Amino acid sequence: MRQFDVPAIVPADPAANVTDLLVDRLKATPNMVLFSLPVNGEWLPVSTIEFHAQVVALAKGFVAAGIEPGDKIGLMCKTRYEWTLVDFAAWFAGAVLVPVYETSSPTQIQWILGDSDAKALILETADHFARFDEIHPELPTITTVWQIGLGDLDKLAASGTAVPDAEIERRRGLAVGSDIATLIYTSGSTGRPKGCVLTHSNFVETCRNSAVALKEVLTDEKGASTLLFITTAHVFARFISVLCVHAGVRVGHQPDTKQLLPALGSFKPTFLLAVPRVFEKVYNSAEQKAEAGGKGKIFRAAAEVAVAHSQALQSGQAIPLMMKIKFALFDRLVYSKLRAVMGGNVKYAVSGSAPLGAHLGHFFHSLGIVILEGYGLTETTAPATVNLATKSKIGTVGPALPGVSVRALDDGEIQVKGVNVFKEYWKNPDATRATFEDGWLKTGDIGSFDEEGFLTITGRKKELIVTAGGKNVAPAALEDPIRANSLIGQVVVVGDRKPFIAALITLDPDMLPVWLNNNKEDAGMSLAEASVNKAVLAEVQRAVDHANEHVSRAESIRKFVVLPTELLEANGYLTPKLSIKRDLILKDFADTIEGLYEGAPVTEGFSIRD
Repeated sequence: MRQFDVPAIVPADPAANVTDLLVDRLKATPNMVLFSLPVNGEWLPVSTIEFHAQVVALAKGFVAAGIEPGDKIGLMCKTRYEWTLVDFAAWFAGAVLVPVYETSSPTQIQWILGDSDAKALILETADHFARFDEIHPELPTITTVWQIGLGDLDKLAASGTAVPDAEIERRRGLAVGSDIATLIYTSGSTGRPKGCVLTHSNFVETCRNSAVALKEVLTDEKGASTLLFITTAHVFARFISVLCVHAGVRVGHQPDTKQLLPALGSFKPTFLLAVPRVFEKVYNSAEQKAEAGGKGKIFRAAAEVAVAHSQALQSGQAIPLMMKIKFALFDRLVYSKLRAVMGGNVKYAVSGSAPLGAHLGHFFHSLGIVILEGYGLTETTAPATVNLATKSKIGTVGPALPGVSVRALDDGEIQVKGVNVFKEYWKNPDATRATFEDGWLKTGDIGSFDEEGFLTITGRKKELIVTAGGKNVAPAALEDPIRANSLIGQVVVVGDRKPFIAALITLDPDMLPVWLNNNKEDAGMSLAEASVNKAVLAEVQRAVDHANEHVSRAESIRKFVVLPTELLEANGYLTPKLSIKRDLILKDFADTIEGLYEGAPVTEGFSIRD
């Protein structure tokens, strides 16, 4: 067993709650622009004092509507300014917010709202209301429903003008650090979602310590800023939203990823928060665009130089003269253009939820963008480890954050203890007991440390594949490099108790027509047609071969099938953070998987139709 303990930088305050973070920010910088709202093509500023006033007004509305301290309020809304406004208003009113993913089905909505004992619900759109209305009779505790799209938040705030300021001040001071701040339900990649009880101290202490550890990211001579586009219902973006209020970082929102690049260009953030798939998309889109313009070779050469340059810098080697010359040339031709696409000011990007891959990490590093990979769970209030601006290693998820202890057991399982670890699972003492061992959170993830305490995650303990020959295989080691190919959508490695490793692969529908056009194929073909196209299969085989180069023969993918469909959150195969629901996929595609092992050669891929 190896264990690394990083002491807290900021002394704990057991009496503090999340509202104190906004009150302290108000005292420090009342006129600082804390948010920017997209209105008619412009970003309109919202200062700290304006945000605080709106929070208090909405909190008064909650009080006037009958919300009592401790009441649960469900919120189903995409990433937008109102998310954080409602979050803080609920805390100021003494209430507890229960996020519901906007993609949730009626059955999922019913479970979360019913299990949490929610008394009220805030929805964004008519579509959200329709899904709720379908199961409303099964939720008698929900007595009040507000819809953002109908202007109900403004009406709610207007209804609370008679509530005295003293009542809001009293309510916001009721909670202490050990009290529940929010109830976040796990995304449910396996089984029914469990409600994670995150306390006020989880947010306060993790924010205060992270702000010091990540001060280079959260401060900038012209003002630090970030554009949020991943869902705020997930703990990752939720924590960053609260951290930005505490640290005084200007925040904008753009939930429509199709509008992300124009938004980046106008907002010009200094750092980003994203999952690896976003960085893969940026890289792959740039590569295919270069290919379409007859500059594919230039882009690939630039990528090779970028990676080699970053690797040399990380290892402390002197940069050869010829590499310096090439790097300067490609910086003008390629790298500068990619920086401009992301707004021109991005210096850091915080990446989580899955391994990024060293190639992309080094590539973006040479663009002048340091990608700080981190690791955590809902149960750790998002971060447990993260690479720092002053202490970073590409290919790892960094050292433990201040106030956090992390250890790897002899079997490789990672366990966590510290200010960030949740209190319990809501109304589920058996699950709570099962997830703790001597006060340590059992993450279920497999990883290892280097001598300096940098953690590398290699897979999930329950996802380890044991072949018929007894070989242990971590699927992520194969899935991640294959998925980096621009043509690939998702990858699911299979082979538990089978004679060899195989894979289910889907195509990326956004990149497919670009790739087909660049390779002189019919760009209008469907996914089903592409799944049996010889050129497509050859490219998939190349991606598989590349992944196989990094593992032993016994661990290599010997056969694959290209599915004529997608694995999406919408059809239930991905979680909201875009992780695959492995158990469900293995169940629903059982016949396809069995077909991989029925006597056909094991040296090439094949495809199926619906």
